[in-house]
Amino acid sequence: MRNAGLGSWPERHLRSSPHKPALWFEGTTTTHGEFALRVRRAASALAGLGVQRGDRVAWFGANHPAGLETLYACGQLGAIWVPVNARLTAPEAQYVLEHSGASLVLHGREHGTTADTLRTELPAVRAWIAAEPPLAGGAGSLDWQQLLADAEPVQRDEPVTLDDICLIMYTSGTTGRPKGAVLTHGNMTWSCMSQVLGFDFAPDERTLALAPLFHIGGLNGTLNPTLMRGGCGVLVRGFDPPATLQVISEQRVTSFFAVPTMLDALSRQPGFQTLDLSALRTIGAAGAPLPLPLLRTWLDRGVTVQQAYGMTESAPAGTALDSADAVSHVGSAGKPQFFTDVRVVRPDGTPCPPGEVGEIVLSGPNIMAGYWNAPEATAAAIVDGWYHSGDAGSVDEDGYLYIRDRYKDMIISGGENVYPAEVESVMLELPEVQEVAVIGVPDPHWGEVGMAVVVPAPGAAQDGDALRARLRERLAGFKVPKEVRYVTELPKTATGKIRKPDLRHTYVLTEEDA
Repeated sequence: MRNAGLGSWPERHLRSSPHKPALWFEGTTTTHGEFALRVRRAASALAGLGVQRGDRVAWFGANHPAGLETLYACGQLGAIWVPVNARLTAPEAQYVLEHSGASLVLHGREHGTTADTLRTELPAVRAWIAAEPPLAGGAGSLDWQQLLADAEPVQRDEPVTLDDICLIMYTSGTTGRPKGAVLTHGNMTWSCMSQVLGFDFAPDERTLALAPLFHIGGLNGTLNPTLMRGGCGVLVRGFDPPATLQVISEQRVTSFFAVPTMLDALSRQPGFQTLDLSALRTIGAAGAPLPLPLLRTWLDRGVTVQQAYGMTESAPAGTALDSADAVSHVGSAGKPQFFTDVRVVRPDGTPCPPGEVGEIVLSGPNIMAGYWNAPEATAAAIVDGWYHSGDAGSVDEDGYLYIRDRYKDMIISGGENVYPAEVESVMLELPEVQEVAVIGVPDPHWGEVGMAVVVPAPGAAQDGDALRARLRERLAGFKVPKEVRYVTELPKTATGKIRKPDLRHTYVLTEEDA
């Protein structure tokens, strides 16, 4: 094959294991052979709509087989897949679609009305396609299932190399706007290989696609590695704790990726202690530190929880804690995965000795090619081949990595990354807000949530609930600060920069001590 990218994977399984299950979704099992033919039809349908090499095709929806069909079909055409966070509001999604230059948008059933809203705002999008009948709106969208039925399953062999772009995945921006991480077919493939080796995926793996596929952990943490290995992905649209546990048990799920808040919610369900989890071997946990009591809860059920550290820019391979060390090194993010190098460095770039806190940097064939149409941001993030994460950490004498803090102000709320600058940018557009600073504060359920410290405009009402309601029209729910505090002024440096450490000391340390 001349295609060395993800688009070749279904074809390779078609010749080697066509009868093995590839996907399960809402009661329907699709074999690898059937999936390969659907990807062929998807590629033909996209080509029939004018998609060519290098074109961007967006997926805007919850977990659904159509999202994977478009990913792999783009890989067969040499096109570029753009997953859009299904939680984004119409203005947020519009920015991602405009910035990426998407020419086609395939959307889920929940986004029919959003498609109607954006149809006139995005004339460059040639076609809107509904993966299934929308719950509301979407009358102007094409029918994906009909397009596939009408398309011919033509085998293609485009010369796609590992250096060609596979997808653009947007991360919340530290400067008020999201950035598109450009991941090549090589980035995705090498990361998958590290995941397969680090988490011991087997040919009969049945991984639960629980985390959203528009996040790199959900897509390339366990699902793509399982498909590469010839196993089966068990897809669920979203996270519903009782329904999820039922699927895990009934579908004999062997592995899945989740953030700690998900694991906590699952463990608190009635019947958790007696549910049949005999097939479940491994859970990959990332996105926030895993508390020891929660780890023991799953260990007591005979399930290994492997903590990991990674990000969109590393596709997401970074470090992983071996299952044998899950208890003895609790709190650690483990050691570098097979094809990834990880260092902790000082500001001058020299390595930190064990115990010293510095910035975590990563290198390897899984590190992104850069940020889409953002050369300055790319140059700042990747220096001499090393991606600078902005996270602070340290290693111990044995080489285990510990995440100590964040150089950036990022808030991790329930596994979702929230960048205060983006939230602040939107809040400052409101006339009742004169100044604002958003900080992360501890939360017993989400781990961390946003708090907005606001200087109101002269004469404006100090109504935090009303302010949050207005923000929900402009921001995804997980980005809206959970609490609003009003002040007469914000602490600042001599140059006018807001002193967020002072705010954290006031609202985090003081209230924890109270």
